[in-house]
Amino acid sequence: MAGPLSRRRRSEEPPYWPGFVDAMAQLLLVITFLLSVFMIAQFLLARQISGQDSALGQLRSQIAELTQLLALEKGAKADSDAQLLALTDDLNAQKAKAADLLSSLQAENNKGAGAGNTIAGLQTALDGEKKLSSEALAKVELLNQQIAAMRRQLATISSLLDDSEARNKGSETQIADLGRRLNTALAQKVEELSKYRSEFFGRLRQILSQRPDILVVGDRFVFQSEVLFPKGSAEMNDAGKVEMAKLADALKQLEREIPSDLPWVLRVDGHTDNDPIVQGRSFASNWELSSGRAISVVKFLVAQGVSANHLVAAGFGEFQPLVAGDSEDAKSQNRRIELKLTER
Repeated sequence: MAGPLSRRRRSEEPPYWPGFVDAMAQLLLVITFLLSVFMIAQFLLARQISGQDSALGQLRSQIAELTQLLALEKGAKADSDAQLLALTDDLNAQKAKAADLLSSLQAENNKGAGAGNTIAGLQTALDGEKKLSSEALAKVELLNQQIAAMRRQLATISSLLDDSEARNKGSETQIADLGRRLNTALAQKVEELSKYRSEFFGRLRQILSQRPDILVVGDRFVFQSEVLFPKGSAEMNDAGKVEMAKLADALKQLEREIPSDLPWVLRVDGHTDNDPIVQGRSFASNWELSSGRAISVVKFLVAQGVSANHLVAAGFGEFQPLVAGDSEDAKSQNRRIELKLTER
């Protein structure tokens, strides 16, 4: 009798936790939470930036195509200018030939009527030269039209390049603004969740403060497993159901108060001591036992009307002890259920 009574006395004594341990635990949890928020922000921002990079890549591809088209148009213009110069030279040569033919015609007219056939031949040649000159002029006009069209295309390409550069600058501005707004929104959500977490745990302290075997460690409520379950079992006892019913009422009130756009969950963590599972028991290892107890708590809360999408069950086995050592007191403290309100 002396052993159980002494353990009972120790369990009734209020736990002594150094103030700096709680402070360090809270600081570590806050840092972990902020790092998680930062990683989510970076992920969302990276996804937005990735989309913007894809759009910028398309714009750069368009700019490259337009630049290539511009180079081709410039080459075609140079060819057209060369053709125009060649036709102009041909036209000048044809004009020189026509002048020579006219001079020959006048010389033949001076020789008399016997030169009629020669004059007729020269006139025919002159008509041919005029026809060639007309065709050359038509080609020159066509080349002028093509050059004008090329200039219009060059102006259009230049305008498209200017628009692309303007859109690029606008996209970079939008990305920076999106990052600022995202960081602001995340900070607001974190502040809101912190407020509701403080109110929720304050409410739980009022409800459960009369029990010495229910502790507050940092931002977590810790139930000793014996409060809820027999040793080695995941079936909740009657006393545990009473305590969990109080928790369910507080959770249902919290669900009505927290805005629907604020993602939150109550994480139920199961922990065991380091004693191995006895052969023939329902659970193969402490992993299964700790997970089974967490799931049992979650199922009970759902049966009491708590939304399932606000609950998470996790099992840690014996690998996250609160107290080091193999004493019965250490094992008793390490067999526990922890509740933590956190962001989903």
